[in-house]
Amino acid sequence: MTTSKGIDDAKVVKILNRILEEELAGVVRYTHYSFMIFGYNRIPIVSWVRSEASTSLGHAYQAGEMLTHLGEHPSLTIGQLLETHKHDISEILKESLEAERTALNLYKELLEEVQGRSIFLEEYARKLIVEEEMHAGEVDKMLRNPGAIKTFSSTPDH
Repeated sequence: MTTSKGIDDAKVVKILNRILEEELAGVVRYTHYSFMIFGYNRIPIVSWVRSEASTSLGHAYQAGEMLTHLGEHPSLTIGQLLETHKHDISEILKESLEAERTALNLYKELLEEVQGRSIFLEEYARKLIVEEEMHAGEVDKMLRNPGAIKTFSSTPDH
């Protein structure tokens, strides 16, 4: 592996494989959501959800490429998929927000592990943290009531 001195190589590989698995689960989850959207706003919401599936696939590609760059084997496992049978848009968005936070935490865990030790891995983690925070922010905005300024996450009961 080509990481810098002071990095726990096994831990970095484990985190990258978890990222890969979660992002692949995101592809499946968002694709499933796209089938389950009904109502007047179906077309733009389906478009957004499928775009999120494509984004997750791109993130999975990046994680896999990072693993092979480091001389490691990408996981063939997929992250946990839950079927809640709650298919109204609000519930789908809440599940999406939770998934975004899970991915964000994995990228932050990677950053913590490599910070100050590998610019290559550090910059990768930082870039994905920015993207995941932006995704989570967009989902949070969609969960707000029209005209609400406070974040969905900061309102009571959430």
